[in-house]
Amino acid sequence: MAELRIAAADENLDKINQFIHSQLEGIDYPPTLDFQLDLAVEEIFVNIAHYAYAPDKGDVEITCTVEKNDKNQSVLTIIFRDGGVPFDPLARPDPDPAASLEDRGIGGWGIYLTKKYMDTVSYAHIDGKNTLTLTKAIG
Repeated sequence: MAELRIAAADENLDKINQFIHSQLEGIDYPPTLDFQLDLAVEEIFVNIAHYAYAPDKGDVEITCTVEKNDKNQSVLTIIFRDGGVPFDPLARPDPDPAASLEDRGIGGWGIYLTKKYMDTVSYAHIDGKNTLTLTKAIG
């Protein structure tokens, strides 16, 4: 399991993406996965950076593992932990992609796409920390 603790600040997004992609070295996966991972990671991390500690600053802990499942597929698990204000981004209803543009409203689309691109997305508040877990079969 690889771990990274970093300031929850926009300028650290590239470092986080590099950290996650480094865990996939040597694993064969479709090129679309890079886009899906980058979008999901950006959505989760930027929300933490902007809202978890506002108006203060804080850190985020990211753990990343790749393990084989019972189908012999590689499964990537990314866990984000922050000590900010408790917030479950999954509690909000998904926006309706079939609704007209006028009725869609603003917000919620990043989490919606994260849930569409990842196999599982779960939230828990554990030991005073927001804990958001993403999984994706990649092999």
